[in-house]
This record gives sequence, C-alpha cells and structure tokens, in this order.
Amino acid sequence: MDHFPTSWGRQRNDAYDAYNTYPLHQRPNPGHDAFADSVQHTQQPIVTGTSVLAIVYKDGIMMAADTLASYGSLARFKSIQRLHSVGTSTVIGASGDMSDFQYLQSILDELIISEFTEGDKHELGPEEIHEYLSRVMYGRRSKMNPLWNSLLVGGKKDGKRFLAYVDLLGTTYTASTLATGYGAYIALPLLRTAVEGRENDLTEEEARKILEESMRVLYYRDARSLDKYQIAIVNDEGVTISEPQKLVTSWGFAEGIRGYGAQTQ
Repeated sequence: MDHFPTSWGRQRNDAYDAYNTYPLHQRPNPGHDAFADSVQHTQQPIVTGTSVLAIVYKDGIMMAADTLASYGSLARFKSIQRLHSVGTSTVIGASGDMSDFQYLQSILDELIISEFTEGDKHELGPEEIHEYLSRVMYGRRSKMNPLWNSLLVGGKKDGKRFLAYVDLLGTTYTASTLATGYGAYIALPLLRTAVEGRENDLTEEEARKILEESMRVLYYRDARSLDKYQIAIVNDEGVTISEPQKLVTSWGFAEGIRGYGAQTQ
C-alpha cells in the first residue's frame, strides 16, 4: 500500500510518483523549444504612455508629451521620451505600449538609413512617413494591442505643414489640432478653441503657451500623466525636441471642492 496520505487505500504504482501526476524519472515534455517563449509579440500592454498633443502654428507644427511610462497603475518610468524625430523634417509622438513604439522607432531609423544610402538626395517627408506607418501598424495589428497604440505624425517640408493621426484600427486623418489618449477627451476641445482659425497667425510663443496650459490641465485630470514634459518643434530649421520641462502647478483650488481635504460639511 502507498503510505502517502492521499493514496491511502489505493494500490501502489511504482511507475508514478506519490501525487500520481507523472511517471517517475520522466518530466512532462513541453512539446516545443524551451527558448520559444523568449520571442514574443506584445499582446497585453505593460509599460504604456498616455496623451500626446499636437497643433499647427504659423511656422510649423508643435507637439507635446509627458515623460511618464506607467507600469499598470504604477508610475514607474519618469524619464521616457515619447517624441521621436524621423529624418530632418518629421517627428512622431506615441501613446500606448512603449515596446511597440521602440520597435517602430527601429524600423523607421532603418528606413531613413536605407533611403539615405540610395544617394539620390531624396528624403522622406512627414506625408510619406505617415503613409508608411499606416501600412506597418495596420499590417501588424494582430501583434499589437489596438486599444492602446496610436501615433501623431507631424512635420514641415517644402513649406507645407503636415499633421496627422494613425492607429492600429486603420484610422488615419489630418487636422490642425490632434490629441491621443485621455487628451482626446480633455485637451482636444481646448486646443480646437485656441487654434482653429488661427493656424496662420499663431506665433511659436503662443503655440507653446497653448500646449503648456493643455498639459497642465491633463496633469490635473489624468491619473496617468506627469508634470514633466517635452515639446517638439518642426519648422524650416528642422526638428527640435526640448529637454524635459517642469509644469508650474498649484493645488490650492482643490480646498474649495466638496469632498476634498479636511472639509466636513
């Protein structure tokens, strides 16, 4: 008789262990290469970034994004750049899974190098980059998470300003004001009010103030945002991405909101 408690009353079978789970001296065969799990495509986003904002102004386009990459609900990485220059006339901003964004950066860099080595003095502009990304992202939609990944593509080439949106659902469109993530609900109405109809009059300083104020509102309202952000500018001089900047914020107004702080009535 097997003296293991769970086997009392049963005949001993020396071919199996006491737990009766698998033959002795023989582990289950996984049926595939043990290293196969090391090569995977993202199905469930883990490290994600939130809103990206972009507007058209008189001399080009301007884009803003904070530097936070959240690990679920944890504000884990606070110095992540979600704005990336492509060539000398284009910038992209990503909302969603950061590993997918890193992959897109690598293939875009390879594309720019390949185009440069042709030696025909032709350079891809924002319209071509947007078209290329719309095909790449839509083609890989089964290997990315469509609810999280969206890009803003902006730039200026040959005097023409260009700002467009693309995501994994095949959605592509252009506008003078764009936003992804939570910013599409909170910040986009503010951008439209401040920019639409004034695209040819807005100075760089005014455009910067508009984006800064919108980023401040997002920081107040979006739990996945951060008070540290970067601004990308594309004009006739090329692409410039600023160093991280700190928002000036004040939470004094919250004391007047019912249900906040030490209020009891």
